[in-house]
Amino acid sequence: MFLDRDGTIVEDPGYLHDPTAVRLLPGAARAIRRLNEAGWLVVLVSNQSGIARGLYSEADYRAVERRLAELLAAQGARLDASFFCPHHPEFTGPCLCRKPGTKLFEDARTALGIDLHRSWFVGDRPSDVAPARQLGGKGLLVLSGEGERHREQARTLGARIVTDLTAAVDVILGSDPDRRL
Repeated sequence: MFLDRDGTIVEDPGYLHDPTAVRLLPGAARAIRRLNEAGWLVVLVSNQSGIARGLYSEADYRAVERRLAELLAAQGARLDASFFCPHHPEFTGPCLCRKPGTKLFEDARTALGIDLHRSWFVGDRPSDVAPARQLGGKGLLVLSGEGERHREQARTLGARIVTDLTAAVDVILGSDPDRRL
């Protein structure tokens, strides 16, 4: 299962770079723990254009990543891997890793042996769920974060709409418990 970070797992204050500002969304840790317990790989994939914009450094991003891991661990949950794109076309030119590009997902497939056709792509923006269509998986748009604004575009992409990460996990675990990322 691929998860976006901001607006899906944590509150999105915009260009999150301060570890003390990391706030889990209600139920997010429990939802991730349920996936962990069910044997799913949980992989974070995030666009981090703030790095390209010079608003924060990769070290700042890594500090936020560590804080997220601490908050999840305190509730018995974990991410199995994390991939991010530090680019933005206006600042660094085009790249293959910025979602909805598929490079980070393909990197995860290579690193972890993931079957992309059996994967779920969950996030609050069309760029989070669009790779599902390209890679043969299933998309779930969460209405937390920016999701409400992107409802119609997500439907056009073939993504199912759910309220939040808890509801996404309900769909994933309820629809076919033998499907694994």
